[in-house]
Amino acid sequence: YAAAELRADREVVLEAVRQNGQALVDAAAELHADREVVLEAVRQDPRAFEHATAELRADREVVLEAVRRKAHALVHAAAELRADREVVLEAVRQDGRALQHATPELLADREVVLEAVRRKAHALVHAAAELRADREVVLEAV
Repeated sequence: YAAAELRADREVVLEAVRQNGQALVDAAAELHADREVVLEAVRQDPRAFEHATAELRADREVVLEAVRRKAHALVHAAAELRADREVVLEAVRQDGRALQHATPELLADREVVLEAVRRKAHALVHAAAELRADREVVLEAV
């Protein structure tokens, strides 16, 4: 509800996102590209990540912060980070269902899939066929 000039005021927006990460939605567009503002918003409410610019959704540190707080933030990450093994492992450690947002290569990565099914057995449905036929992986899921 703030005036446009206040929604573009970095100091005002930083304070707002520290109180409510979703305040990023109402911030001026240029602040959706401000790394510090977005990180603060994500720390307060990881759902704010989806409102970051494409550039920040491709920023490894910002993505890691988001998936540590909400695994399904991975869906909003840039494709190259959905292919990043460490990022995906971090997401599936939070919630195995995040496996569904990984690239096909990581759906065939035994360690990634094992970690996912340890957290959520149903993640097995997203694994590559060869891992769905792997006895150890299946036993981990049941």
